[in-house]
Parts: sequence; C-alpha cells; structure tokens
Amino acid sequence: MFTRTLAFAAAALFSLATLAAGPEAFEGHDYARIKTPQPVATGNKVEILEFFWYRCPHCFQLEPGLNTWLKNLPKDVQVRRVPAVFRDDWMPGAKLYYTLEQMGLQGRLHGKVFDAYNIENLDLNNPAVLGGWIAKQGVDRKKFEAIYNSFSTQSKANQGAQLATAYAITGVPALIIDGKYMTSMSMTNSEPRLFEVLDQLIVKARAERGGKKKTGK
Repeated sequence: MFTRTLAFAAAALFSLATLAAGPEAFEGHDYARIKTPQPVATGNKVEILEFFWYRCPHCFQLEPGLNTWLKNLPKDVQVRRVPAVFRDDWMPGAKLYYTLEQMGLQGRLHGKVFDAYNIENLDLNNPAVLGGWIAKQGVDRKKFEAIYNSFSTQSKANQGAQLATAYAITGVPALIIDGKYMTSMSMTNSEPRLFEVLDQLIVKARAERGGKKKTGK
C-alpha cells in the first residue's frame, strides 16, 4: 500500500530529480494538444487545471509531489483544481471540494480529505459520516451542511463536470496547460517527468502569449 509516508518520500526524490533539466517534451507522447482549445479563467496568468477525484489512488499518490512543485510555481502561473465527475458517486466529492473552497478551508482540509478516503477508508460520500468527520475537524457542521447542500455548490460541481467534458478528459489525474495542452503521469510514465513536462509546457504557453517569466511567487 502506498502510504502517505511513502508519498512524501517520493516527493523528496522528485525534488532532487527535477534539479536536472529533462529532454524536450514530445507531442503525442509526453503531452497532447487539445483539439478544441478552451478559454482560461486566469486572465494574464498561464492556467494549469488539475482534474482529480478524492478517491483516486493515483491522485492521492500525486498530491505530495504536486504540492512540492507548487511551491516553486512562477508568479505568472495559476493552478486551479477541478474535481472531475464521471459518475454519480463522484458528485459528493466534488461538492465537498467546493464547500471547502467557499468556506476557505481548502488549505487546511484538502489533504485530510484525501487521507480520509485513501488511508482511513472513510466513506465521506455518506452524509452522516461526512458530517461527523467535518465536526471532528473543528468546523461548524450545520454551516458546512448548508453550503454543501446549496444550489451554489451544486452549480459549481456541475460546471466542473462540464469542464471535464469540454476537455474530453477520460481519466484522472489529468493536467491542462492554458487550455491548449494536456499531460498526465500515464503519458509521461513517471512523476519527475510529469513535472518536467509541465515546466516545459508552461514556457511554451507563456511564449505563445508573448510574455516573459515573472520571478518570485
């Protein structure tokens, strides 16, 4: 079993591996061009979309390395996480994500939700289990449930599902760069290579925008 401890160890190895530049990303192997490019929601910043599912073991394994990579994200790049909804039983996780987003709790609880599903084997799709778990995190359960069951949250989850359809996403985790390119670990065959490809596609997208890299965070 790929535990959280092993995941962090992998993230540390990834940090060392990415010190050296990798070979040029190859279209059709390391990444694919989106047939119908989509508009981005990040304005002048290069947009990275991460499509994920809380119960996906591959998304869970990627999380530590992704968080390490995000610490060095260029100032002109913005990452947006999008919970994919391929089946009805994926919707509760999407609603949970957007509820945490609206309550300003993503930073504190996003990783804990992954752990609850993948390490503790908690069924957070069950409203009673979810309510009890959220209360244990020190969150007002009634307020949480009101937002979770709101029209606004359902709309956000539906929009995320529609975005996955627009990009023809068939699996997770999948990453979209500036509405034009898609890559994934199944394409790059390793986590270190995934982040090398992401870095190269950011440079490519920036150049296509006619921009220069902004230093700092």
